[in-house]
Amino acid sequence: MKDQTPTPHIGAKFGDIAETVIMAGDPLRAKFMAEKYLENPVLYNEVRGMLGYTGLYKGKRVSIQGHGMGIPSIGIYTYELFNFYGVKTIIRVGSAGAIDKDLKIGDVVIGMGACTNSNYAEQYRLPGHFAPIADFELTRKAVDAADKLGIRYKVGNIFSSDTFYDDTPSLSEWQKMGVLCVEMEAPALYMNAARSGNKALCICTISDCPFTGELTTPEQRQTGFTNMMEVALELL
Repeated sequence: MKDQTPTPHIGAKFGDIAETVIMAGDPLRAKFMAEKYLENPVLYNEVRGMLGYTGLYKGKRVSIQGHGMGIPSIGIYTYELFNFYGVKTIIRVGSAGAIDKDLKIGDVVIGMGACTNSNYAEQYRLPGHFAPIADFELTRKAVDAADKLGIRYKVGNIFSSDTFYDDTPSLSEWQKMGVLCVEMEAPALYMNAARSGNKALCICTISDCPFTGELTTPEQRQTGFTNMMEVALELL
């Protein structure tokens, strides 16, 4: 494969990024995670402020990087990582709004599948509708890690929306279908992994409850959601 690095969005050279990348929408969450958990983290990207680091966690090489907000943004970064940097596994650690009535602030959701209102799959010209799903092995390991760490979690379908401010609120309709939470990125991650023959998983922490109005602060979302980070690191 011809070396196409650096890319327009990632300033790293081929080899600077590990085969497993943990990604967060907020690059400052990625920075916090790298500095908190990695041994000798090295900054490999700061193009557009989307910080990326490579270091060691318990002797295993891993990279941690931001991916921005929304399906188009994560779609660009994960495509480049899978197709140009030799990345084999991407785990997203993100925030989400609760749809399931039993979920509380701080609970972890492991996204087995991702419903969406996005047209991202149209590019593949499939003769039907693609169902974006996580890698089973990663999902099983995440469940085992959450059990081991004593973390409150649920596994199931999540909803990934193209709109943060929805003019026609419809979360109650997704609730009827047993969907657990709403976020904005997982389908592009899952589709890019499937198309490139690689592995992906989305792990989210409930940061707000749209039906009750409960919210967390930006600081809490940046540095407080360590449970999902530790689950993700256990998958290395």
